[in-house]
Amino acid sequence: MKISLEKNNPMQKEIAIPLAYFITFTCYGAWLHGGKITSVDNQHNIPGTEFILANPNREASAKKRLVEMPYFLGYAQRKVVLNAIKEVCIFRAWVLLAAHIRTNHLHLVIHATISPENIMNTIKAYASRRLNESKLDSDRLKRWTRHGSTRYLWKEEDVEAAIQYVVHEQGEPMAVFENKSRASFAGAVIAP
Repeated sequence: MKISLEKNNPMQKEIAIPLAYFITFTCYGAWLHGGKITSVDNQHNIPGTEFILANPNREASAKKRLVEMPYFLGYAQRKVVLNAIKEVCIFRAWVLLAAHIRTNHLHLVIHATISPENIMNTIKAYASRRLNESKLDSDRLKRWTRHGSTRYLWKEEDVEAAIQYVVHEQGEPMAVFENKSRASFAGAVIAP
């Protein structure tokens, strides 16, 4: 799909919008570089590249830089976060295709016509606001890592593979959502 960034501006070029985004981000301090074989950084965030190797010195250095204890999502927090994600998607007219909120990270597959970075930041803000209101973990300054992973899904089979991964390949299901009524992605805006 292609859209213009500004309406009624013939000089503005159209930009291509992927069918969906696969967004992942972690909880603050819960997934440190060097501590797990599956972490990524700016040099290891391209599909097909190797993950960061386990490195106890890098992990220890990351731990020293923490300003709060690592954050983990319990059962109640995961439910609050999932409901906040559904809420913001409805409010912003984004189509949530799949979500899985885990104890230390979350995965989302979303169709929207804005950048995945904006989606991620908006979701972090909504989730934090709802967690603050719930009073389940007061006095937290940081809940999320600074960024996350944002992958563009251009093909229908890539969207389906991401949904499969998010919903069925994360281990024991925690707070999971799958949009079973999603329409075909073939050139159409997806209806929720």
